[in-house]
Amino acid sequence: MRKVLLLTSLVTMSAVATTFPSKNLEIVTHSGAGGGTDLTARMTAKLTEPLLGKSILIVNKRGGGGVLSLNYVASRPADGHTILTYTSGQASEIAKGHSKTKLKDWVPIARATDDPQILMVKCNRFTDVNQFLESQKKEALTYGTTHLGGIDDVSAFAFTTKANLKTAKVIPFESANEVATQIVAGGVDVGVLNLGEAKVQIEAGQVCPIVVLADNRMKSLPNIPTAKELGIPVSLSTVRGFVVKSGTPEDVVEKLEKTLLEAMAKPEFQKFLANLGLDKTSVAGKEIWGRQLAESDKEMHEALKQLGFIQ
Repeated sequence: MRKVLLLTSLVTMSAVATTFPSKNLEIVTHSGAGGGTDLTARMTAKLTEPLLGKSILIVNKRGGGGVLSLNYVASRPADGHTILTYTSGQASEIAKGHSKTKLKDWVPIARATDDPQILMVKCNRFTDVNQFLESQKKEALTYGTTHLGGIDDVSAFAFTTKANLKTAKVIPFESANEVATQIVAGGVDVGVLNLGEAKVQIEAGQVCPIVVLADNRMKSLPNIPTAKELGIPVSLSTVRGFVVKSGTPEDVVEKLEKTLLEAMAKPEFQKFLANLGLDKTSVAGKEIWGRQLAESDKEMHEALKQLGFIQ
């Protein structure tokens, strides 16, 4: 009887994967039309539709720093037809307990972009990275970030505390462009930015990346060391990837992973990454993506607790 039940279960799972998708799909984002997350979702959807043979509607659920998008997808059936574009912003809201969901309620599918957090300074402000670190052993530097309680100030806090430096004095701004401008003007000592956010100032020789918070050096910044190279165990990125609701059949998850990876391997998506200063290593399957989500969730909880955002 047990063998019959197991065989029946396997046949049922196989049938689900074979018939999936049985209707058009949705990719849900927490950003408005035209934002980086929205553009990532739209590019992926455009390249995925021909592979699945179904239309993919982009659903923008703005509000609550991503909470509305989390709650919306959580209310949908766990059948793979509703895909959530998951980012660092939503991870922060989950860590702060603002969403009714937890990380365990989501199943990773594939990562689309992995945009490392980069510490940037005014060019020629420091002779090298060693002087940059030594200066912070004596006094705290000001770190410019966008908003509070997100990946930027978590990055600043994690970096300075794990490096045994004076804890960063975080100054929030409304936009990344304002942070870059303040670095040049001397309004802040350090900016926590992604590569594309300071592209203009970097090309003008005004802002210089000094430490990349990643496991490996960026191909576009081969001479800039990572925090881990410096003995500082911090690896944080602004990430965008795709997840589905927990309980989605495993065969459906595998089919979605395979299809999305095939779509994002296409030249159009690779050109999209290049325009962000990224490369093909940004794209990853569910194993790597899931491990990164778990690690960043732990890092986020630790930092937000120390910063007083959570108990």
